[in-house]
Amino acid sequence: MTTSTVLFDAPGPRGRLRNRIVSVVTAVVLVAIAWLVYTRLEEKGQLTADKWRPFLSADLWNTYVLPGVQGTLTAAAVSIVAALVLGFVLGVGRLSTHIPVRWFCAVFVEFFRAVPVLIMMIFAYFLYAFYDVFPSKHLALAAVITGLTLYNGAVIAEIVRAGVHALPRGQGEAASALGLTWGQTMRSVLLPQAVTSMLPVLISQLVVVLKDTALGYQITFVEMVRQGTVVGSSYGNYIPALIVIAVLMITVNFALSWFATWLEKRMRRARRGPAPMEAEPLELQGDRSRGV
Repeated sequence: MTTSTVLFDAPGPRGRLRNRIVSVVTAVVLVAIAWLVYTRLEEKGQLTADKWRPFLSADLWNTYVLPGVQGTLTAAAVSIVAALVLGFVLGVGRLSTHIPVRWFCAVFVEFFRAVPVLIMMIFAYFLYAFYDVFPSKHLALAAVITGLTLYNGAVIAEIVRAGVHALPRGQGEAASALGLTWGQTMRSVLLPQAVTSMLPVLISQLVVVLKDTALGYQITFVEMVRQGTVVGSSYGNYIPALIVIAVLMITVNFALSWFATWLEKRMRRARRGPAPMEAEPLELQGDRSRGV
């Protein structure tokens, strides 16, 4: 006899046995693949101590790795701030009561959501170079920031619009009944509530911004992945170099996720406010009124 759960019917004895067999076979296959990859890398000498020794020198970090980390973090930080500002402006614009503003924001969002990020980076790179908008040493950085800002700003605009629409309609109706204008309702009532619920999705998109900085490799932007390949070609240790770069990227992403979790908890506590004061017993109130 099978028992049912919320999402599916629990398997019977044969089903559980079949699931165990499939799990064991899958684990054996994965271990075999990992062992095959390990032996092939060992044969090529990619896992020897000599391949890892260059990372113990400060010269390699100062020349290759740290400039890549700086480039990635700089592009990501500027793009995140710019994309958040652009996204909230476009998201609120798509909710505007003015039809021309709403249509302009909708066209802007749909267009830049449809264009690949790399194409926007390449287009911005050659556009800035042709009109000499930025110095040559900042040209690739400006193109990367432009592409990431336009694409992720359009995505964040949709997140904002969806977050506001997810709120109960009574919130806006109550604000209108109190005489608040559309701008006051959006600024004081809807957006503060929507931001808290949107925060996990927003942080996921910001992690995408951080990872997409690697696309700047195609326009000679100095970032982590590019510097990792340079180290691999210079020292003949591609696998160790890419492993180190992957560890750095994962560390930065985990730090960003931890900050998002901390910020979300803090915002939720701030919205709840301080705990209500407990009423004093009647005896103590009477004693205080008598000056005791």
